[in-house]
Amino acid sequence: MPQASFITIGQLSKRTGVAVSALRFYEEKGLLHPLRSGGNQRRFLRSDIRRVSFILIAQKLGLGLAEIEEQLAKLPEGRNPTLADWQKISRAMRDQIDDKIRLLNRTRNQLDQCIGCGCLSLQKCQLYNKDDQLGLKGPGPRAVLD
Repeated sequence: MPQASFITIGQLSKRTGVAVSALRFYEEKGLLHPLRSGGNQRRFLRSDIRRVSFILIAQKLGLGLAEIEEQLAKLPEGRNPTLADWQKISRAMRDQIDDKIRLLNRTRNQLDQCIGCGCLSLQKCQLYNKDDQLGLKGPGPRAVLD
């Protein structure tokens, strides 16, 4: 591969906004796989910028490192992922992302009303959850989680 295909950890940090220490942590967790130069310095593929960006987005979505690692493991090692590689991950995550969108919408629409948590402290709770009937469905905010 041409030298321009590779970037240093500092360049990766600058481009992604992720601290060098966090990039080393991602490497330790198996999320990044840099190559080593003759002087034992880390060298990343330019495509690792996208990999780190994916990690940032996935974390914002609330995915844990194990889930992120599971998805990134589907990408090829030692070459830039193709559009088809990323589409495979996108399709695999689509249902999970859609579920999060539905939960966010429900939360946004319900949070200023009775959420079914059983506190019965709002007047609307007396209408929507009289005598904590939603509590019969299980613990937690039933009007949002169900």
